[in-house]
Amino acid sequence: MKIQNSALFQEMQSMALEAGRSNQVNNLPTQAQPTSSAQFGDLLSDALNTVNDLQANAKQKVTAVEMGDRNVSLADAMIASQKSSVAFEATVQVRNKLVEAYKEIMNMPV
Repeated sequence: MKIQNSALFQEMQSMALEAGRSNQVNNLPTQAQPTSSAQFGDLLSDALNTVNDLQANAKQKVTAVEMGDRNVSLADAMIASQKSSVAFEATVQVRNKLVEAYKEIMNMPV
């Protein structure tokens, strides 16, 4: 999970740098906004797909252990299960922060 988080973090940093460069080159912050939001949406979608893949992998390994498959150890199944659990909890925390930020923005006086 640490490897995926660092890869995700590096990807987010590179996107932020690209967005900053496009603002400096174009001097038009409105042009960078749709690109930035599209990148954020893609990044969020990729993260959700990764969590989904981790959960499917964990379910597959747990089922294999339950069926007596000797190619999958109990340790592998438990590790996959914990990875998917941590990824899901992180996703829930991100969702909570996004909802909290949205509520805060909506409560700002205009």
